[in-house]
Amino acid sequence: MIKEQLIKLKTGEDSFIALWKITSSESLIDKNILLAHGTFSNRKVLNGIAEYLAKNKFTCWIFEWRNHGHSSPTSENFNFEAIAKKEVLLVFDYLFEECQIEQIDCVTHSGGGICLTMALINEPQYKSKIKSISMFGCQAFGAATSTYNYVKLWAAKFASKLIGFIPATKIGGEENESYYYMKQWLDWNIKRNFIGEEGFDYRDKMPSIKIPILSICGAGDHFIAPPEGCKSFLAAYQNDNNKLVYCSKETGYSENYNHSRLLHSRNAAKEIYPQVLEWINGKEHVG
Repeated sequence: MIKEQLIKLKTGEDSFIALWKITSSESLIDKNILLAHGTFSNRKVLNGIAEYLAKNKFTCWIFEWRNHGHSSPTSENFNFEAIAKKEVLLVFDYLFEECQIEQIDCVTHSGGGICLTMALINEPQYKSKIKSISMFGCQAFGAATSTYNYVKLWAAKFASKLIGFIPATKIGGEENESYYYMKQWLDWNIKRNFIGEEGFDYRDKMPSIKIPILSICGAGDHFIAPPEGCKSFLAAYQNDNNKLVYCSKETGYSENYNHSRLLHSRNAAKEIYPQVLEWINGKEHVG
């Protein structure tokens, strides 16, 4: 039986981010995994893999960004960098300081992996606390794989600026994202760079992260995190211990996975979750 506990981490007098503790009767207190969702989503996209990992002896922690899921709504503008510098670090402090957890593994979807990367670059003292990372559909500067995609990025930027946000219904998501938030990701992919505030070059600092990373991409993900983009993002870490998994019918999978089904589907539970478990248990990499 799966147990869920909602922990509210205060970000202000009347605001908080939601941190969910997911356990089963098999979960151990010394085996912990932090899970992070991406844009247009919340904890729902991670429920399946969290339950799977909980049944395989792990205590799972899912946090939801501000304005997402059960976290406090906000009218303030924020971007990827704000999530990386505030939410991720708030969760780290809770797990490592208050809960006294020595080390964790991380599982991320899409923008969750981008934010984790930025957080570790800004606060390198946390790198030793993370044993492995598994990223589903994650890239920051490789969406423009064709002229069509390049034009689509500009169109998305123009349309979202015009109406102020991108509707989640347009991409089958759960949460709308503001123009201010998505502009950063759109600019990275249009300009093919990974530049943060005050010209900080995150791509240049990615090799400082030596944690073994499993990057999982889908053949049917044609725009948000196309395989070529995931490959270039993973290559930027310059770590031979990292591994790219390409999920397609051609490589023996049941389907050409798209951006959401790569993580949130029955086929993924059968074919992909076990690979993540092996990675976390260290059977496919040198820690």
